[in-house]
Amino acid sequence: MTTTSPRPYIVRAFYEWICDNDLTPYLLVNTAYGPMEVPRNSVRDGKIVLNISPSAVRDLSLGNEVILCRARFGGRIWDIHVPIQAVEAIYAKENGQGMVFPEEPKAAGEGEAAAAAAAAPERTGPTPVAGPGDRPKDGPTKPGHKKPRLTVIK
Repeated sequence: MTTTSPRPYIVRAFYEWICDNDLTPYLLVNTAYGPMEVPRNSVRDGKIVLNISPSAVRDLSLGNEVILCRARFGGRIWDIHVPIQAVEAIYAKENGQGMVFPEEPKAAGEGEAAAAAAAAPERTGPTPVAGPGDRPKDGPTKPGHKKPRLTVIK
């Protein structure tokens, strides 16, 4: 049974939560993922950060396959077109809280994608971004005190 990716649902949920808290939603996009429309002069190390707040973009559509909007970069209006699988993270600018997603294989032909998926290690899902209150405290830990660990149970 094939299921749909949870990524678009998580992006929409975090977008709504970030906006409801009067914060600024940012997307980190991997521009090497595949074809997309973004201002290439704003790409750094194969990534671009997009401010998708209601005050920064127009006609925002957070679809299951693609994110569309109109945004201004360097005084020029751009029609932004980003495949949802190219989104590496959504987070609030002010506090860094959000979600980081596992890397997706580059968009490729059917056979190449299947081979890449078979060679890739199994992924367990999105990884939350730590917020300011989630940082470890400085100094030694108590004797006999172990750090908490998450274990994926299938």
